[in-house]
Amino acid sequence: MRGRQSKTPDEATVDLTPMLDVVFILLIFFIVTSTFIQERALGLEPPPPPTPPNQDQQENQAILVYVGEDNLITVNGRYTELAGVRANMERLRAENPDSALIIQAHPRARTGVIVKIRDEAYNAKMNRVNIVQSES
Repeated sequence: MRGRQSKTPDEATVDLTPMLDVVFILLIFFIVTSTFIQERALGLEPPPPPTPPNQDQQENQAILVYVGEDNLITVNGRYTELAGVRANMERLRAENPDSALIIQAHPRARTGVIVKIRDEAYNAKMNRVNIVQSES
């Protein structure tokens, strides 16, 4: 193979520098010419928190039935028998129809007495009945 010289073919190269220049120029152009929409929002403010009712008013809204250690029952501070609990609840509820009933029981009070008071409250159509344990 005389006269023939083997040459490696030149690789085809593409110069990307002009293309990058064009991309940056387009990017700058679109950033400068774009307009940003300012959204209008409704000016909503939350309502102010409700003012807490007076302590006296809050106590009048709840009927408190206390069952002591010796199973003595008081309805809003007045001693009563188990048979008279429902009548007292209905009387106090007639004075204030929105009142809730809180049965506060001593830890050593009999469970049967508490359940009977709760049943009397449901028979008297009391909607909100809560049972809590007193600390002593």
